[in-house]
Amino acid sequence: MINALIVDDEEFGRSVLSNLIKKYCPNVTLVGEASSVKEAIEILKNTKVDLVFLDIEMPGGSGFELLEKMKNYSFSVIFTTAYNHYAVRAFKFSALDYLLKPIDIDELKNALKKLETNEDKSSFNQSVKYLLDNYNLPTVTKIALPTKSGLEFIEIKNIIRCEADGKYTNCILTTGKNIFSTRSLKDFEELLIPSNFFRIHHAHLINLNQIQNYIKGDGGYVLMSNGDNVTISKRKKDDFLKKLLKV
Repeated sequence: MINALIVDDEEFGRSVLSNLIKKYCPNVTLVGEASSVKEAIEILKNTKVDLVFLDIEMPGGSGFELLEKMKNYSFSVIFTTAYNHYAVRAFKFSALDYLLKPIDIDELKNALKKLETNEDKSSFNQSVKYLLDNYNLPTVTKIALPTKSGLEFIEIKNIIRCEADGKYTNCILTTGKNIFSTRSLKDFEELLIPSNFFRIHHAHLINLNQIQNYIKGDGGYVLMSNGDNVTISKRKKDDFLKKLLKV
């Protein structure tokens, strides 16, 4: 059984989640509810908790502040949030699960299933650290890359380019290392475009800050900082040149 705590400043939100858990999640036992960070910390100090359903925005302290104040914790976290675009991007960069309100029962079940199969506590804690770092900065600078063996944590600026390999992606770094990620190139495009990346080909996403030269031609190609030549598709050429001139 999983001993769970709900932390949410809204009584209605706590009630809805509590009812969903009691009805659909027989392996979860609710050991308490808290309406603030202060209340949650008191419960966590005195009660064995395996999992915290943690709201983000709360008066008197955010859910992230709870994690910062606890520092050393042994419980897992499933974040709950309303539609906050920046917060959702931070979760995706950190490869952490979250539930959008109103909470969907299937998403709740999937989050719990992932939690039960994830035994790598160190990766989870590192993901939380990256989440806190990213959320407290004006722009996201770090990303967690899911791989078949776990997670790789890197600085975004160290990605030279990403190349599609079926439904997966090969990430080429400035360190000379390649990371084969289980994320699709489309997912990387969604995350990295705001960090000055551009998809110049259906199979290639590049870091514009890592371009050495642009060579004209039918479509042309770019020479990256590590010496790689990457072809530009004809239909992407005009948009690429417009973007390049803005860099």
